[in-house]
Amino acid sequence: MKSVLVTGAARGIGKAISLRLAETGWQVYAGVRKPADGDALVAQHPGIIPVLLDITDADQIAALDQTLPADLDAVVNNAGIVVDGPVEILSTESLRDQFEVNVIGTIAVTQAVLPRIRANKGRIVFLSSLSGRISTPGTGAYNSSKFALEGMVDALRIELRPWGIPVSMIEPGPIATDMWSDAVQMVDNTIARLTPAQSELYANHLAGMRKMAQQVQKIAAPVSTVVDEVERALTTRRPKARYVVGLSGKIQALSAGLTPTPILDAVLAMASGIKRR
Repeated sequence: MKSVLVTGAARGIGKAISLRLAETGWQVYAGVRKPADGDALVAQHPGIIPVLLDITDADQIAALDQTLPADLDAVVNNAGIVVDGPVEILSTESLRDQFEVNVIGTIAVTQAVLPRIRANKGRIVFLSSLSGRISTPGTGAYNSSKFALEGMVDALRIELRPWGIPVSMIEPGPIATDMWSDAVQMVDNTIARLTPAQSELYANHLAGMRKMAQQVQKIAAPVSTVVDEVERALTTRRPKARYVVGLSGKIQALSAGLTPTPILDAVLAMASGIKRR
């Protein structure tokens, strides 16, 4: 039986990945931050082994050495958070949190399991995003963390060539999980933390962020579309470096790559309700 560690397995994409892999015969070690989340996963599939894992906690990462099997075949780095808001009003604390989870913690987990992956000629999968290719107003912190992750993973993939370790990135657009269903509330929470001066200065931007959050909920793809690509990356004979999820995602990535920057800026500004003075 092949084994895999999935981080951020308590909900959304990570939960769906864990359940799919367990159903298809993998021994899944599901990283969760609370025991109750692990219990909920086991209730849905008793073969899943919950692992307490906050990827920003060095002690919990170190404890993986005692928890994971020597013959670990794969890791799926799924854990991540979204910090939103215009760049000027981001707190340095929230920006650090964004990078601590999406970049530093993710790489720390990868470093911790790499000896096992190398010994077993296993695979490494990262959940990135189209936001790691296309930056949008109001999500600069999240975009930059995914851009940084993609740069790190591109280097890692080449560095691991001597050992034949495939490294893949999954790049979804909006996916129908609780993260996107709560997107409007997330924007509202951000607005509530602003000073009156900040709210006035960025009124149009914030209204645009809220409108986009509502629209995203309508176009979000099923979580199964992401899980399908993760499964391919783990099982196909020659895994790709990147898997862009869904036809609409492929069109977005291609269009953004071909569109001149001034035109793309204008389109994104218009969609976000940002007007030039």
